[in-house]
This record gives sequence, C-alpha cells and structure tokens, in this order.
Amino acid sequence: MSITNTINVLDIIKQFPEFGKINGYKPITDGHINDTYVVEYILDDGKIEKYLLQRINTNVFKKPVELMENVMGVTAHLRNKIIAAGGDPMRETLTVYPAKDGKNYVMSDDGGCWRLYNFVGDTYSINELTNPEDFRNAALTFGNFQKLLADYPIETLHDTIPNFHNTPSRFNDFKTAVENNFSGRKEECLPEIEFVLARENDCSVITDLLDSGVMPLKVTHNDTKLNNVLFDKKTNKGICVVDLDTVMPGSSLYDFGDSIRFGANTAAEDEKDLSKVTLSLEYFKAYVDGYLETAGDSLTKEEIDLLPFASKLLTFECGMRFLADFLNGDVYFKTEYPEHNLIRARTQFKLVADIEAKMAEMTAIVDEIKKIKKI
Repeated sequence: MSITNTINVLDIIKQFPEFGKINGYKPITDGHINDTYVVEYILDDGKIEKYLLQRINTNVFKKPVELMENVMGVTAHLRNKIIAAGGDPMRETLTVYPAKDGKNYVMSDDGGCWRLYNFVGDTYSINELTNPEDFRNAALTFGNFQKLLADYPIETLHDTIPNFHNTPSRFNDFKTAVENNFSGRKEECLPEIEFVLARENDCSVITDLLDSGVMPLKVTHNDTKLNNVLFDKKTNKGICVVDLDTVMPGSSLYDFGDSIRFGANTAAEDEKDLSKVTLSLEYFKAYVDGYLETAGDSLTKEEIDLLPFASKLLTFECGMRFLADFLNGDVYFKTEYPEHNLIRARTQFKLVADIEAKMAEMTAIVDEIKKIKKI
C-alpha cells in the first residue's frame, strides 16, 4: 500500500518550517528502503527552493529516534570540520531541519517517522561504474568521510541495526538456517554450504581485533555503494556522502570491503555466468589510491594492511547472507525468481575465490600505494 493512501504528505510538510509557499512535492523512486519526496517552495523573490522529505522505514530501523540522534551528531561534526576547512557545508554534508516543535523529526499517526533534509542541487549519482576514475572519486569521498569522523566520540553512537557486520554472528545465523532448512532447498546448495563452512576462521579476524583493542572502533557508513555519493555536475568530483541511516560504530574495513565487493566486481551481483565474475585489479587499485589519499593518515597500520582481506570478508559475508536467506525461504532480500538468492550467493563466492587467488597481487598494490603516499 502506498503511504499516500494512509498519510497526507502535505500535512507532514506543514509541520516543518515554512520556507515559502508550498509549490508541491513529488516522490523519488530510486531508494529501496525509505520513502522520499522532493518538496518545492516558492520564495518571496519568486525563486524555487527544494528540500528532501523522507519517511524512515521503521520496519527496518526499529528505533528511529536513536537513528536520528546518530544522524544529527554525525552531520554536526562533519559541518564543523567542513567549515573549518573553508568548505561549503550545504553541499558537502546533509543538513537536518527541525520541525516546528523543535524535534528533529515528525511522528505521523501511523507511527511513521519523517525528517526534512537540504536538497543538494547540481549533483548526480552513479548506479553503474564505467571507468576506474569514477570509482577513485568515490573512494576520495568515502575516505574523506572516514577522515573527518576519525575523532568522533564513538561512544555516543547507537547501533541502528545490531550485529550488522558482525561476521561471526552472521555465521551463526547461517548455521541455524542450514539446520532448520525451512525452505527445504538444502540439497540444492550443498557445495555452497561447504564453501561457507570451510571459511569459518575468517569470520572473526576483524571482530577479534576490535574486541582486543588492537584496531579502533570508528564511525562506519555501512552502505558504501557508489550511488550514496553525490558528484558535482561541474567538477565531476564526489562532494557529499548521503544515506546516513546505517551510520554506527564498526571497523573502517567494513566500508572499504563493501565498496570493493560492489565496485570492483566485473559482473552484476546476480550474474548467472560465473566465468564473467572476477575482481578487477585495475578498479581495486583505483579505489585504494583514492581511499588512502584522503583517509590514509587516519588509519592504523592494521587497518591498511587488512584492506585486501576486508574485500574478501565483506564479499563472503554478503554471499553467506544470500545463501542463508535462500535456505530460510527468501524472507529478507527481494527476489525475482525462485533461485535468485542462490545465484547471488554463487556470484559472491566466485568473487571470494578470485580475491583469494589474487590476494598477493592486491597486497602488493596496497604496499606500492602506501610507499608512494608515504603512509
């Protein structure tokens, strides 16, 4: 059911500041989680000004108030750093506009949680990579995000989705899915199950380093897809990281590894022809170069040395989640056909195997860039 069938969006808009006369609103259909609208106001001088109204999906994010506390804290920290560096905070980070009652959100009668952001104009996002330079530009932006938040008081952040990248926890969930076999499809994926079980020791590498204090907890974005960077139309440079709902404490390696899983794969996430699925060393090198350019000084030796391994682990974790969902009866990820999650898992595992085969080359690339950048 569309939310417009149950909630009057205009009534929600009117609970936020009146920037001018409301000219209308229209939905943005790109997002998969939240409902988003562009709201237009006519200012006194006749100009049109745009804002983003968004409803947080409380089926996914069970504690929206805590989520908004995270967003407010992180964006305030970023804004101060951007201003100190002489940047433009209205283009380089998101701004949350409080409602008329002073809260940073509006709760609707159906329990929905709404917020209002600035609209960053003259920008575009990229859904599919066509060249390594765009990937490097995204890395520069995500790396800068990591650097600016390196001194953020991590103890003030809430876990919006507990155990999101806790790979040992995901592994235990996977074993439970295998044991329960709710879908009755276990026999269809025995080789894939064995692939996962053979890599149990990989699961705890990062969490053990975090738990022991060898590697620091940091602010992580946790959804570092390419389309969560806004690129400036004039310069074609990444300027703003968006979609901050999954910002929470974690390892910087989570963000790096997920970017490589998404961007350095030579095939689609659900490619059936596994011969097309490989890790592009060219794209890996481009991302490492951009990421270390901006984030390098804020990373520890352990974080940098584990960049290749993180690429493998986050790909493995994602494949494990796809396979668990296949065994559970496709209850989490949207699927277009019965074996979709199994195909996705096979694609991820083929990429894992290719990363394992190229681990020495990936390590050499990181070492070379470290040397060039004198990190």
